[in-house]
Amino acid sequence: MPVIRVGLAQINPVVGDLDGNVELIRAAIDQAEALGCDLLALPELAITGYPPEDLLLRPSFLRDARAALERVVESTRRTVVVVGFPEATDAGAHRSTHHGEAEGGDAHAPITTLHNSAAVCAGGRLIGVHRKRALPNYSVFDEQRYFVPGTDPLPLFAIGDAIFGISICEDAWSAAGPIAELGRAGASLIVNINASPYNAGKAESRARVLAVRAREADATIVYVNQVGGQDELIFDGDSMVVDPDGAVIARAPQFREGLHVLDLELPAAVGDPRLELLDCSSPEVSPPAPADLSARPRPGLEPLGIAPRLSIEAEVWEALVLGTRDFVRKNGFVDVVIGLSGGIDSALVAAVAAEALGPEHVHGVLMPSRYSSDHSISDAIALADNLGIDHRTIPIEPAHAALMGMLEPSYAGHAIGLAEENLQSRIRAVILMGLSNAFGWMLLNTGNKSESSVGYSTLYGDSAGGYAVIKDVSKLLVYRLCRLRNDMAGREIIPETVLTKPPSAELRPDQRDDQSLPPYEELDPILALYVEGDQSAEEIIAAGHDPAVVERIVRLVDLAEYKRRQSPPGPRVTSKGFGKDRRLPIVNRYRR
Repeated sequence: MPVIRVGLAQINPVVGDLDGNVELIRAAIDQAEALGCDLLALPELAITGYPPEDLLLRPSFLRDARAALERVVESTRRTVVVVGFPEATDAGAHRSTHHGEAEGGDAHAPITTLHNSAAVCAGGRLIGVHRKRALPNYSVFDEQRYFVPGTDPLPLFAIGDAIFGISICEDAWSAAGPIAELGRAGASLIVNINASPYNAGKAESRARVLAVRAREADATIVYVNQVGGQDELIFDGDSMVVDPDGAVIARAPQFREGLHVLDLELPAAVGDPRLELLDCSSPEVSPPAPADLSARPRPGLEPLGIAPRLSIEAEVWEALVLGTRDFVRKNGFVDVVIGLSGGIDSALVAAVAAEALGPEHVHGVLMPSRYSSDHSISDAIALADNLGIDHRTIPIEPAHAALMGMLEPSYAGHAIGLAEENLQSRIRAVILMGLSNAFGWMLLNTGNKSESSVGYSTLYGDSAGGYAVIKDVSKLLVYRLCRLRNDMAGREIIPETVLTKPPSAELRPDQRDDQSLPPYEELDPILALYVEGDQSAEEIIAAGHDPAVVERIVRLVDLAEYKRRQSPPGPRVTSKGFGKDRRLPIVNRYRR
């Protein structure tokens, strides 16, 4: 039986950084060559980064992406490389955007068909291409806006006596996809390249789907996924190998870049394949000898084992850290600034930022008001000291008093309780943005999903920021993540008083969150059903929740859409976050 050495490259490409991505891919190729790999799998659209979105509508971007692919092809040697790229042709029957005419309305301009494709290359030549057949158009995906599905006959590829086929991401999630067909046609190995975004618990569903596909194809599946943050999306790697019986025989760590190598024993090809078979050997390069493992270099080779699964809390923690690091760094920032209230939300954001960027790059700002409690100030200072981050105190009372004095003639005779509360929040945003502008620090927003769901925030106040670290994290999960952070450290990083005191915005005397909202133990389950589960109020009530509370919460969620539309991006860690995959009209009178 042939044995081939396979490399799974969990790389972190940057959308649009074609030169940087080429160098990242070349480095993986060099490492795979040094380790004697026969086959190297890289992620979906690795040339451009994923998702490139409307960059795909620019002809210059597509031309440059093709040139980048050619540079990768030229750098290949003995190792057979599978890499994702956008493949544009000018002979298509229709635009990939389905607009019916060329961009700009010129019906006589060249029409481009665009495929989400995987190139197979070795020995400095492009051997063949697989064009993605199943194009996802749900949740965070809108690939049908850009691509057309592949319809060409599927190719098979040979490395010595081993025959493999290619599939791309959604090709594996569709029962009608190409994987079973590749298996029936003679492939004993199927490479599935991915840009599969993370959400909590998705790793298990991936393994279940791949097990079904592997059994259908009676073939081993090598699944490779990218790592990194891209705007709202987090990619967790979780690359794995599934045998023909559906068992996971190797799995890479989540959220970690790296090249992972293992040797696979595959059944020899029987008879002639029923699809076109392309030989991956090159006359300029010695052909692979898959069975001769002893003669290959093994410096530093540690075969990929089965990485243990993380808890949901540990997964989300890693996702927040990775997402924050990549968003800040990829956008050219080094340092961040955070308003430290002494509350649990800002404590978690500061802890994530310190882990992601290093404490020396995190700056906390205490902004006490006439309503701030002594323990909030002391808790914020204790947190900053525990994390080792810079902190300063800028009281807001002078600005508060001045602005109230300025507005007093206009406010005369009017009840302004909420307006005064919001004024304090907006003063704090001005202070934080003043520091951000002066020192080039990105402002990290500290609002959680429970609060943003119901609009419990101040527009242009505590909703301001460049990145909302816990935007998709419910309040109850915030507490669990803080406990996890302390457990990881083996000491009290986030003060116990922060974890146990009642949540409060401290914008009026003796204020508590539960004066404006139901307890989070009641609120969060309702929000999960309505926001992530898309259940109606009637369905949520039928599940046993208080009708008056449900009706109130549903109304608040709907009314707050205009606020959320103006909020900063943040990492998506649930199955449905506010942003790319929950798109509701702001003007909307449907209330059920």
